[in-house]
Amino acid sequence: MAPDRDPLVVSHVIGDVVDAFTRSAALRVAFAGREVTNGCEFKPSAVVNPPRVDIGGDSMRSLFTLVMVDPDAPSPSNPTSREYLHWLVTDIPGTTGPSYGYEIVSYESPRPALGIHRIVFLLFRQSCRQAVYAPGWRQQFNTRDFAEVYDLGPPVAALYFNCQREAGSGGRRFR
Repeated sequence: MAPDRDPLVVSHVIGDVVDAFTRSAALRVAFAGREVTNGCEFKPSAVVNPPRVDIGGDSMRSLFTLVMVDPDAPSPSNPTSREYLHWLVTDIPGTTGPSYGYEIVSYESPRPALGIHRIVFLLFRQSCRQAVYAPGWRQQFNTRDFAEVYDLGPPVAALYFNCQREAGSGGRRFR
């Protein structure tokens, strides 16, 4: 796919949250049976419970870290809490999902009050099991810094969906 047509580039996920990377693992995310595709929309009522996440990988010996963030908190026009951490799971064996890993930060469903928020899932390949400590806050989490501290390197997969309050309508406009 041409870089200028990559939905992660067009939506500024690459840039706002992570740098450009090469996808090398499969990541499937679904809420109540509805699969997440880049740019699709879910209302808060549809994402109350943690999603089903399936991670590809070459074997169960591979380990992955899953990060779920909102780079548009509290509002896309004033993201002073960028990035808001919704979920963090480590030590996920390849070919499984988060329920087989270690939940560092429990799932918190997105509940945007203003505007249309990008909710981003990032998958990192771990080189080994290691102790990962929960940040003392969810606001102003920084995925780049987290990946550097734990020597994760660039992501191996990413997905995002748009979320807005129940009564909201309209599509996301990009700069």
